[in-house]
Amino acid sequence: MPYVSHCVSPAESGLTVRHILKQKLHFSSHAISRLTRAEGGILVNGRPAHTTLVLSPGDTVCAESGDVRVQRQAPVPGPWPLPVVWEDEHLLIVNKPAGMTAHVSNFLPDTPTVAGALAYSRGTEFIFHAVNRLDKGTTGLMAIAKSGHVHDLLRKVLHSNQFHREYRAVCVGVPHPAEGVIDLPIGRDETSAVRRMVRPDGQPSVSRYQVLMTRGGFSLLRLFPETGRTHQLRVHMAAVGCPLAGDWLYGTEDPALIARPALHSFRMALVHPITGEPLEFHAELPEDMARLLWD
Repeated sequence: MPYVSHCVSPAESGLTVRHILKQKLHFSSHAISRLTRAEGGILVNGRPAHTTLVLSPGDTVCAESGDVRVQRQAPVPGPWPLPVVWEDEHLLIVNKPAGMTAHVSNFLPDTPTVAGALAYSRGTEFIFHAVNRLDKGTTGLMAIAKSGHVHDLLRKVLHSNQFHREYRAVCVGVPHPAEGVIDLPIGRDETSAVRRMVRPDGQPSVSRYQVLMTRGGFSLLRLFPETGRTHQLRVHMAAVGCPLAGDWLYGTEDPALIARPALHSFRMALVHPITGEPLEFHAELPEDMARLLWD
């Protein structure tokens, strides 16, 4: 199991293990309770320790950051390609292809999944926590935490300066103005099990966009979601009259043009939740989206 650690400074002398776990390593009270029940869950200078232990300068507090409980349902392994962009003991960044969901869906039980691809390549005990989930048709960068602790830390900063996400999209038409903010609340469409819609009583939803180029009736966009609603970028672009090319749910389906909504997770920049290291990744525009503009 991976561990996270903190070396006690002179200014922290006299604090307890519990204080360090909560304030410096950012474990919740529930997680600390779990650690106290796990063999080797909390170590001070390499030895098991209670949360009430008073610390001295130079002491090293280590806490197990993996998942003690097995996931409720093991994913079904499948030999599906899933390129790995970057990895360490806490975090995994993949470049998700189109046609793959994060987990098995009741609506799409036979669809390839990210969880299944990783179970096939790494074993069914591999711990999988999707930080930024991508729709089945969306391609590109996806962050996966290898423990519940790291997952919690990243979810807290998902829409902050510590976790930037930039998408590329191809839409029908040309948005006006060429750069702007779409601030429209999104909620469920009560006539559909999956569709979302702009509605006054919906959740606050904000997206920024910039037109990069136009050609042949299509526009290449930079998109920045400032909130994380289901289908947010697709709903917002459709709401301003420029649905994504190939979007069967919010625009016009045309498999001969592109077999999915033309949306791609292009850039991800984050601060590593354990090491504090700044990380940045890019995934080039996939061929089916590029073809819409340059063929």
